[in-house]
Amino acid sequence: MGKSSNLITSTQSVIHEALDMLGFDEGMYDLIKEPERLLKVRIPVRMDDGSVNVFTGFRAQHSDAAGPTKGGIRFHPDVTEEEVIALSMWMTLKAGIVGLPYGGGKGGVICNPKELSKQELEGVSRGYVRAVSQIVGPAKDIPAPDVYTDAQVMAWMMDEYSVKHSDNAFEFITGKPIALGGSQGRNTATAMGAVIVIEQAMEKRGIKIEDARVVVQGFGNAGSFISKILYDKGAKIVGISRSTRGLYHPDGIDIDYVIENKDKVDVAEELGLEVLSNEGLLEIDCDILVPAAIANQITEENAERIKAEIICEAANGPTTQEATRILTENGKLIIPDVLASAGGVTVSYFEWVQNKQGYYWNDEEVHELLVRKMSESFDEVYKVHENRQVDMRLASYVVGIKRTAEAIRYRNWA
Repeated sequence: MGKSSNLITSTQSVIHEALDMLGFDEGMYDLIKEPERLLKVRIPVRMDDGSVNVFTGFRAQHSDAAGPTKGGIRFHPDVTEEEVIALSMWMTLKAGIVGLPYGGGKGGVICNPKELSKQELEGVSRGYVRAVSQIVGPAKDIPAPDVYTDAQVMAWMMDEYSVKHSDNAFEFITGKPIALGGSQGRNTATAMGAVIVIEQAMEKRGIKIEDARVVVQGFGNAGSFISKILYDKGAKIVGISRSTRGLYHPDGIDIDYVIENKDKVDVAEELGLEVLSNEGLLEIDCDILVPAAIANQITEENAERIKAEIICEAANGPTTQEATRILTENGKLIIPDVLASAGGVTVSYFEWVQNKQGYYWNDEEVHELLVRKMSESFDEVYKVHENRQVDMRLASYVVGIKRTAEAIRYRNWA
């Protein structure tokens, strides 16, 4: 709870600074600093043994001034109201950065999917939609996958919403299976978006992909895909982390082997890798560091020891505000989380558009549009960074909050 509260406070602080730079008054900040709506729901689910468990869920809608709210639903035992609030605010920023007609939303259910049968998981998924159905919809709030939710969960949710509304409401939710109106490229969209902005940053710093030494902390969905994409492009992945330990080799790690054998063998022993702590992994001499694990990994205590030229935040809040200041003063280029991870919501937007028009694009078309969106967004943030002489995080917030603030002003809400 403390960490989530800190994320809210730090996010509010940077939003406040961004609104000041844009010339908006305290009334605007007072409206934007918290979600417009926060719904807490109770979800009864019939378990396999015949008993009924009641799960607690949340849905936060930060702002619908610029369009319907948009954001994922996570199933996790540690979901909190504060976390959902903070993440909804970040979704507003992400949508603004990549120029989407959305505000931010986020949802979650306190549960452990690993302890649920498929039937029980379906019960939680359908029960959540029934509980929040009055405030969601294709023109109100469009959910998507997040931690421990996937295309199957989205399919159940879409079906439940469709039954309730006597309609095939494909555009109600994104991240669906292809057979139910899902988009090509959605599974790897977040990682691909991060790689696109890493390449933009490398261009700014004169680093070639074939010369790049990369460290990726965290080897979950985002970290493994980012490692694989960069590896295939010719980068040398010198460090990765698996759960509690870091793995390092100065000549690079065979990422294909790690992915294929991660649950079968001790890849450190098989590949002759040096084992480090996760903290030590961050301080390796490299060109690009990708924190893709958890929050608060780079702090004022270790920021001075970070050697990477480019830090791309693929996790939520891996770098503290004080560390951001230190890294920027040391000439490091930070790609903040709200920009680095915006690929997911961008391809979710593409899916929503395809659902609404009933015409579907191939993988190449989706990729081309994603490259254009992410590249343009990086350029816009970088210009603010250079022209206003501010760090990349504040520059991202300036770009990200502007659309929502202007929509609020034109509507005369504040």
